Amino acid sequence: MTGISGKLKGGDLRSIGKANALITEITDQQKFDELFCGLFNADRLVVMRSADAIEKVTIAHPEYLKSHKNELLELLNTAKHIELKWHLAQLVPRLKLNEKETGIAWNIFTLSALDKKERSRIVRVFSLQALFDIQKQYPELKKDFMDTLEKMDSENIPSIKSRIRILRKAK
Repeated sequence: MTGISGKLKGGDLRSIGKANALITEITDQQKFDELFCGLFNADRLVVMRSADAIEKVTIAHPEYLKSHKNELLELLNTAKHIELKWHLAQLVPRLKLNEKETGIAWNIFTLSALDKKERSRIVRVFSLQALFDIQKQYPELKKDFMDTLEKMDSENIPSIKSRIRILRKAK
C-alpha cells in the first residue's frame, strides 16, 4: 500500500495529483486491491485520489470491484467527505447487487439526491445519476426514480436541471 499511497499524497483537494498516471499501473486484481486500500487511508487526499483512480480503472474493469462490494456498501453508509460520496455514486451502480443491497443503495442515493441541505451539488447530481443507472438494471424502480426526478426538477439549480435533461433524453 505504501507505494500506491505515496504516489497519491501531497497537494490539495483541487488536484488529483498523480492519480491519472497511476491508472496505467493498475493492470490486475492485486494492484487494484492495493489501490482500493487507499479508500481507508487517514489522509483525505489519498482517499479522494484513490476513489478517482478506482472510478476510472473500473470503467474498463468493473469486475475488479466484485470482491469489494461489502466494503463499498459500508462506505456508502459511512462516507463523510463529498469527494468520496460522489465517486461512490459512480462505483456502486457498477456492482451486481442483490435485492437487499439494491434497496440500501437506492435509499441512500435517494436521500442524497433530495437533500437540499447537502452542501455539494455534485453529490446530488451523481446520486441522481446513480439512481438512473440502478433503475436501468431494475425496471421496477422506474416509478420511484421518476418521482425523485420530478421532485428535483422543481429546484432551480442549473447543474441539477442539466442532469435531469440528460437523463430524460437517455431514457
